Amino acid sequence: MPQHARRRLLAALPFVVALAAVMPAHTAQGQDIMDAKTAGFLRDKYVTDMDTVHAKIMALAVAIPEDKYSWRPTAGVRSVSEVLMHLASEWMYYTPMSVGGKPPADFGPPRETLPKMETITAKRDVIAQLEKGWSYGRAQLTAADAATLTGKYAPWNVSLADAAFGMTGDQHEHLGQLIAYARSIGVKPPWTK
Repeated sequence: MPQHARRRLLAALPFVVALAAVMPAHTAQGQDIMDAKTAGFLRDKYVTDMDTVHAKIMALAVAIPEDKYSWRPTAGVRSVSEVLMHLASEWMYYTPMSVGGKPPADFGPPRETLPKMETITAKRDVIAQLEKGWSYGRAQLTAADAATLTGKYAPWNVSLADAAFGMTGDQHEHLGQLIAYARSIGVKPPWTK
């Protein structure tokens, strides 16, 4: 197993162990049985993991010099600013939806807004959008009523566990991408020794 895969697995292990400890059995029909207390616990672990990812992404966004925001490893791959803005848009759009919420009222049609956000390239504007996106997404996560997250819920028709694992997996993948970008341009992740 590659070292990066081991690190990702180890990072997710506390989340998986906590989930396994509180997840009840499945019914004969294969549907999850989860009460509001369990859903609340899972939602809180989800928020904690996303807080950690957010802090590291913000540290990298600040540490990477503005003249490197246009850097990309090869043609056809997102640049530093495009990855950061992709994350900001996910926090505004997909994070709320992962708990049955909605994007901000002024978000606009996703097919237009998501690509448009990736055109923001100035460091101060990117950081402002990251903060705005995270503030909104986190508020949606923490405000989600656990009682509404006990089965499959709209709009994705998935369980909270599926949504949380999907979102945190994606966020960790983009964090790894940014770490690789930072190291490629000579920026050491600020939390490393």
